Amino acid sequence: MRLAPHHAQRIVDEARALFGPQVQVRLFGSRVDDGARGGDIDLLVTVAQPIAHPALLASRLGARLQAAMSEQRIDVVREAPNLPPLPIRRVAHEQGVLP
Repeated sequence: MRLAPHHAQRIVDEARALFGPQVQVRLFGSRVDDGARGGDIDLLVTVAQPIAHPALLASRLGARLQAAMSEQRIDVVREAPNLPPLPIRRVAHEQGVLP
């Protein structure tokens, strides 16, 4: 995983602040490949309860993390019971790691 420990903790802390303490965050994409270089940070944020404003919360999470991580590009995929299934979630579950 190509993510500094303090950045990994910041991701989890910010996700909990916005989505609640039971949120699960997975890092996926190029950042889980130790042989790769560069790349944005792709996150799957999973919650067990419906999310009232999923796009707003994902945008807030991305903005907070970008500000904390020197404007690093952040992509947030959401997963909750009230959201339609997306193929990218399968990929995130298959190759993702918990920070």
